[in-house]
Amino acid sequence: MTRPVLVGIDGSEESLDAVAAAAREAADRGCPLRIVHAFIWPMLHVQLTASALGPTEGGLLNQARTFLDEAVARAEATVPGLETDPELITGEALSVLAAESRDAVLTVVASRGLGGFSSLLLGSTAVHLAAHGESPVLVLRGRPDPQGPVVLGLDGSPQADGAVGFAFATAARRAAPLVALHAWSNWTQPAHRNPGDPMPLVTDLDRLQDDEQRLLAEALAGWQARYPQVQVERRLLRSRTRPALIEASRTAQLVVVGARGRGGFAGLLLGSTSQALLHHADCPVAVIRDVPADS
Repeated sequence: MTRPVLVGIDGSEESLDAVAAAAREAADRGCPLRIVHAFIWPMLHVQLTASALGPTEGGLLNQARTFLDEAVARAEATVPGLETDPELITGEALSVLAAESRDAVLTVVASRGLGGFSSLLLGSTAVHLAAHGESPVLVLRGRPDPQGPVVLGLDGSPQADGAVGFAFATAARRAAPLVALHAWSNWTQPAHRNPGDPMPLVTDLDRLQDDEQRLLAEALAGWQARYPQVQVERRLLRSRTRPALIEASRTAQLVVVGARGRGGFAGLLLGSTSQALLHHADCPVAVIRDVPADS
């Protein structure tokens, strides 16, 4: 069975935008779209059906079903004829979507949802999925209908290989150019550094720049031959990684990064760069964690 693109909804307009984006991703991959609404209210033992004093179409259960109906309608309006699989699943969003991601080729969520503090709650869902999900995670955020290249953030770590493959495959499907961006400084961690070693201060900047240029080339080796139709710009910047990628997101249609790379603390499942992009990027962000390289 073909693995679906998964999208989580909460009834907000932002989650319907995520449905539209997920529908396009599913169509590009030739796979079905699975639409899931996590329905927490049965766990809280509240009344689900309409009140005897209210309209018959009221109640939490009817509302949840309406959310799914609206999501299916948005998907069909975006990609007519697309196969959809809507489901209402009892549970809270973090655990439901993480479990559902095991069978998905891609998981799509919005960066914010229904009013009040829900943007924080849905934001935590996006961060949780990026750290714990078992498929690539695409978070819709930033300016509407972003145009420009696909930007790939590279740090030369082995963990970045999945992000490289995802970025090339996405650029090929979208017929978009790819910018492979690697930021470095004289505090850049050498690729041969062992975990736990102190971070060295490098003073030979010319040699360091050559090393970082070689690191960038090695990270892309083989991928350009595999995707010859993708126009690639190698962008080596002397800068901190987070501000460099956030700046690049202002003219990009998508930023792709690994969940975590070299440096930092090995126990963290989501790196600081990925988290910064999820909160501050000006376009959608794809976070890739331990998944097939060319999903």
